[in-house]
Amino acid sequence: MYMDAEQIFHTGNSYTKLGIIALKGAENLAYKIDKFLVNWAAMGPEARDTFIIEAECPRFSSGDGKGLIKESVRGMDIYIIADVGNYNCTYKMFGYVNHMSPDDHFADLKRIIQAASGKAKSISVIMPQLYGMRQHRRNSRESLDCAVALQELQNMGVKNIVTFDTHDARVQNAVPLMGFDNLMPHYQVLKALFNRYPDISTNKNKFMVVSPDEGAMSRNMYYSSVLGVDLGMFYKRRDYSQVVNGRNPIIAHEYLGS
Repeated sequence: MYMDAEQIFHTGNSYTKLGIIALKGAENLAYKIDKFLVNWAAMGPEARDTFIIEAECPRFSSGDGKGLIKESVRGMDIYIIADVGNYNCTYKMFGYVNHMSPDDHFADLKRIIQAASGKAKSISVIMPQLYGMRQHRRNSRESLDCAVALQELQNMGVKNIVTFDTHDARVQNAVPLMGFDNLMPHYQVLKALFNRYPDISTNKNKFMVVSPDEGAMSRNMYYSSVLGVDLGMFYKRRDYSQVVNGRNPIIAHEYLGS
């Protein structure tokens, strides 16, 4: 049932104040969410100018960082937005400029959680690209980065994780007692496709959907069903009987991540 603004933003005994913290590189997304919430809250009794809480992760000259929240978050429901895939963010270490890796972004996320721990009523993390999602399972003696990261967040008091179209949603089995929402942006992808290429034809004789591997079959089955076209799949294998030394093989794969 749809809830109106008075129910959503009421700060009585059953509800707490909402706060949004944007980490470095996620500011634009946070501002868009904040604009929507401000307009929505204006229709109720709890109108606010902004839901964004100022925070930062400054670094010392050695490269060490710290988390700093500039406003009180006591008793609030805090949503931290982190874009761990944003490599345009930089910081200086010993005078050299370094681009932030997913590990750097995740470390800053944990710093802000530490700064809010024990004060906020609840902490939720919105992470469009799930940290460590490409390392969601083990082959031989490998680390389980995604599972360990999720458990680490849970142990720090995070109640919910919101992500989009993660590599393998089954990684949520690592934290069965923590909220894990994997949202599938099917509509947004199709909308962007047709806006970018308005003359594209989805005629079954001219258009088909191809999955890059078996792991992506479920999402591509949905696209092919909605568009009413055929579905194909690449089967990747390594021919160990052939030697590639002295050659220059070119393999086009993982277009979105490369």
